Amino acid sequence: KSTDKKSSNENKQATLAPSEQTSTVKRLFGFEKEDISWHRLVCLLNRPTDPASLGIFRFLFGMLMALDITQERGLSHLDYKYLDGAPVCRFPLFNFLKPLPMDWMFFVYFVMFLGAVGIMLGCFYRLACLMFISTYWYVFFLDKTTWNNHSYLYGLIGFQLTLMDANRYWSLDGLRNPRKRNAHVPLWNYTMLRTQIFIVYFIAGVKKLDADWVEGYSMKYLAHHWLFEPFKLILPVEFINLMVVHGGGLILDLTAGYLLFFDATRPVAFFFVSYFHCMNSQLFSIGMFSYTMLATSPLFCYPDWPRCFFGRFPEFLQPILPFISPPPIPKQQEEAHAAPKPTTPSFKHKFRAIFTILYIMEQFFLPYSHFITQGYNNWTNGLYGYSWDMMVHSRSHQHVKITYTDGVTGDVGYLNPGVFTQSRRWKDHGDMLKQYATCLSENLPRFNISDPEIYFDIWVSINDRFQQRIFDPRVDIVKADWSPFQTNSWLMPLLVDLSPWRTKFEAIEGTLDNQTEVVFIADFPGLYLENYVSEDLGNTSVQVLVGQVNVEMMDEKKNYSLQPGEKMQIPAGAYHKVYTVSEGPSCYMYIYVNTTEAELQKNFTKLSELQEKVRNGTETEPLPPELQPLITGLDDQDSDNSVIDPVVRLFLKRQERMQEVKKRREASLIERFQRFASKKYYSIRRGFLMTAIALRNLAVGLPPLEQLTREVAYANMKEPETETSQDEHLKDEVGHGEL
Repeated sequence: KSTDKKSSNENKQATLAPSEQTSTVKRLFGFEKEDISWHRLVCLLNRPTDPASLGIFRFLFGMLMALDITQERGLSHLDYKYLDGAPVCRFPLFNFLKPLPMDWMFFVYFVMFLGAVGIMLGCFYRLACLMFISTYWYVFFLDKTTWNNHSYLYGLIGFQLTLMDANRYWSLDGLRNPRKRNAHVPLWNYTMLRTQIFIVYFIAGVKKLDADWVEGYSMKYLAHHWLFEPFKLILPVEFINLMVVHGGGLILDLTAGYLLFFDATRPVAFFFVSYFHCMNSQLFSIGMFSYTMLATSPLFCYPDWPRCFFGRFPEFLQPILPFISPPPIPKQQEEAHAAPKPTTPSFKHKFRAIFTILYIMEQFFLPYSHFITQGYNNWTNGLYGYSWDMMVHSRSHQHVKITYTDGVTGDVGYLNPGVFTQSRRWKDHGDMLKQYATCLSENLPRFNISDPEIYFDIWVSINDRFQQRIFDPRVDIVKADWSPFQTNSWLMPLLVDLSPWRTKFEAIEGTLDNQTEVVFIADFPGLYLENYVSEDLGNTSVQVLVGQVNVEMMDEKKNYSLQPGEKMQIPAGAYHKVYTVSEGPSCYMYIYVNTTEAELQKNFTKLSELQEKVRNGTETEPLPPELQPLITGLDDQDSDNSVIDPVVRLFLKRQERMQEVKKRREASLIERFQRFASKKYYSIRRGFLMTAIALRNLAVGLPPLEQLTREVAYANMKEPETETSQDEHLKDEVGHGEL
């Protein structure tokens, strides 16, 4: 009987119409192998598709960009960012790009904001997209120091939406034009967006195959964040860093795009991707990026998912919710479940297919195009921000010195690092360093420094390596050659051969007590490090690890030669030079104790013990007047000239800050939300008020100075209890602050 049943089933399958048989390829990818031919591929990419999912994404993206403009784009502090009229060094992609006058910059941001709102509402959609991307890319190209991968992604998505028909679902344009309302969109609209998000995940994963990431050096500090506290119950911090932070990030990025694509794995992908982005929103200050990536995830679902989702809401809400009725079925799909009938694609259809394919190929190529733009290659390749190498490299700067030489008199002087600029990113990028040096050479003549030569001595550690020079300190950067298409000749090579020393660093640091610190230095033959040991640092010594060095004590005018393993004491309050005299690079380390900090901590401990004794009644002796605040606390009327001991004042202020940190961390969810909402309200409020002032100035001219001062002061109003810079002070007291 079983044999008869089997043959019967086979006969039934043989008699099924071809349209009723679904191949494995069709079930997995949504198309047949035969569709790979050019004709069928063009038809496939132009296949009418439900616009619902695209419309929801358009709404979310526009909303998030409207919020982003007031925050990460900088509308709320635009006047501080551009400093209209001040001699500020800027770093545009193209040197001819300049910011407009301040009121016009507010107008640019206002146009960008209107464009984002128009995208969200689907109102005059194509015009809104053009308003958004034209102003967005102008602001983006205007300042390389703010470039990052997610800002680049926003611009790409805005460009893609400009070409798409994302206003055919849940849009004001659909209400105005019935022909657009709930009409189909071509499949390539989804293909471009889905592939773009796949590239973001997958290329980010490929970039994390870098040895530094795999070995756990890139984001080493993250394992100490409070978000990983649950893992610490069962795993040591070192294992969390290696397996959870680095291993988990690598696996998720490599697999997320694939898991989101298939029906069977999509729920799992949704869980891990959502968890990942929610964590990132707390780990990093990345604005709307986490929420934007969350908004892209539903694009991988079936295009009609919003109709199923909103169809479950009560009927009285339906008039204000997106459509739940399906779009009209095109003529070529009138038969149920029928595939699109082969037609002759028009030029428009072929052009769209070609553009989609070329765009996808270009997006796969750009992250590996650094062999073309070699001038932007430093220790990491390319202009940071379009290669999806997110969080792969962390840097710390130990020493930055800017030296100028007057080209006429020969006088030598030093500049404060960061003078004439608000940015710090120029220290790691040769193209920005060239722009900065050029800007300095144009500004210094105002201070009677003629034809200046500018030299930079910048020491950087990347991913916990030795501190070493990144640029040649002997090269005058003003006159140095630089081209976007040629290798930077004054870039010093990264000493990757010394990378294995990082495991030895941990062993050395493990032998030191909590008050002793160490800095690991590597230098090139023929160069020297000029250093000054602060009087706050005691018991400072230099010990050679590799190579040979000569230490010149400048006050004593004596030289000391050190071989590997040898060390010598360095007196505090004096300059010295460490020359590398070996044939290869030298490696050495400074070991020191911050005696002032150690003594301060010792005094804090004594004061804390005394305060506790007074409170529990074990201290019977009356306190002297300068210690009375340990009981009464600091009075608002206390001044720096009062009888209070300075150490006691510092101790009490530190206690107040620590209590504030504790209060913030132990705050309820409602209190945290209120604090967050209040902070955002005053930030957004300032942005819109300053924009209104600027638009008024453009329309009717500047008002009297007194009126303008009052208006800006009103816009600057903040929440009374908010101390904007408090978190920065707290980081010095409690390590990572919120981290």
